[in-house]
Amino acid sequence: MTSTDSRPQTAGVAPGAWASLAVVSGGLFLAVMSTTVVSVALPAIGQAVQANATDLEWIVDAYVLVYATLLVAGGTLGDRYGRKGLFLLGIGLFAGGSLLTGLASSVPVLLLGRVLQGIGPALLVPGSLTIIRATFEDERRRAVAIGLWSTSSGLAMALGPVLGGVLVHAAGWRWVFLFNVPLALILLLVAAKSVPKLPRVPAEAGFDWWGAVLSTVSIALLVLGVIEGQAAGWDAPLVIGCFVAGVAALAGFVLWERRKREPLVDVKLFAYRGFAVANAAAFVVFFGFIGVIVYLSAFFQQVRGESPVSAGLNIAILGVSLAIAAALTGKLVERVGERGPMVFGLLLSGAATLALLVLDNKSGIGEMWWQFVALGVGIGLCGTVTTTIAMSAVAAERAGMASAIVNALRQIGQVFGVAVLGALVYAGLSHGGAGGKLPPEQGIQFVDGLHNALWVAGLALIAVAIAAVALLPRSDHSGQQKGAPK
Repeated sequence: MTSTDSRPQTAGVAPGAWASLAVVSGGLFLAVMSTTVVSVALPAIGQAVQANATDLEWIVDAYVLVYATLLVAGGTLGDRYGRKGLFLLGIGLFAGGSLLTGLASSVPVLLLGRVLQGIGPALLVPGSLTIIRATFEDERRRAVAIGLWSTSSGLAMALGPVLGGVLVHAAGWRWVFLFNVPLALILLLVAAKSVPKLPRVPAEAGFDWWGAVLSTVSIALLVLGVIEGQAAGWDAPLVIGCFVAGVAALAGFVLWERRKREPLVDVKLFAYRGFAVANAAAFVVFFGFIGVIVYLSAFFQQVRGESPVSAGLNIAILGVSLAIAAALTGKLVERVGERGPMVFGLLLSGAATLALLVLDNKSGIGEMWWQFVALGVGIGLCGTVTTTIAMSAVAAERAGMASAIVNALRQIGQVFGVAVLGALVYAGLSHGGAGGKLPPEQGIQFVDGLHNALWVAGLALIAVAIAAVALLPRSDHSGQQKGAPK
């Protein structure tokens, strides 16, 4: 796929390519940071709008759920109706959702704004790599561009908690959302001039609307069941109904996609071991990592009584370690292949998560910093490699769909991580105390619940590492997987 820009290209790089890279990287930065920046603001939001623990989970999950479930559909729509137009629309919707959320005075309006925010990245993120591929035709320069694009995600994870803490402390929780608006508008103006129009991909069949509906409904019902289970009880008719209907919708989605000539998701791709393992790893990594970030941030504020700025600086240790490891992973993969860094990263992050079980209600960052560093390095190693493994496990013509699936499963893992781990953390607490510092007795109960969440996250990471050792095809030092289907 090439750019429609007719101006001459230099050294395999289209005119305006670096400006386009800055724009698409900026879009990814805002999309990722809109999750991490909120984590330190949840206690303040809870106090301001009288939100309980379930409400706070939905403030995180409403954004990520919409983002995750529409991601693959957004990629397909971009192919058919134009990447640039969908990219600009995504930025505009993200800005509008940020404005609505920042001005909200009640939980329902907050959730509506977060849903609108989530639609934006679902439209703009899938087209980012396509735009980079079209504007950087030289493979070496394209690799540099993709590395810079990926680094923006790590920086968002590193800076999000710190920025969130500073904004909450200096200007109030509303600016955690409002600060997105001017940045998004700047991106919108630059993108309109610098991002090229790319040829549309012709399709023999219409868009798979039923596939999009079934996938969205199934994930939403399962997440609703997990979140509401802690409030209504796991045997409540509503909760049981959500799980049953969610599983039924998921089964219907799989059956429907197997029959489609041009499916939204080609479920047959999961028959390839490398693809299946890489996607399982992507799900578990974000399940454990983002869930742990959200509730460690709550621990520092609700149990330790630290300020949002202090909590953000503590969590930033994780993000900085992740960003550094992610930046170095490319060179490591060139030397030893993909399998080793992925397995080692999963084992290291799982062990570091379990090592956090030593924390109690009096623990500070002085006792936990080394676990934070190890966890960030582990996630940086394995998280960076999962997309490459998934892409190399399938034929070239399916690479776009493979990329969309693995990114969607990352976000879905994040949704379930916040929901499942949150159910464990707050299991013994009254929801009314979710917004501020907890009394000492409830602080101990919070730590007990956090220990249960750490057990689940740590063991899940180690389990997928073992599965990777057993099932992942070996790779040579160039990163090409042996036995990958052609």
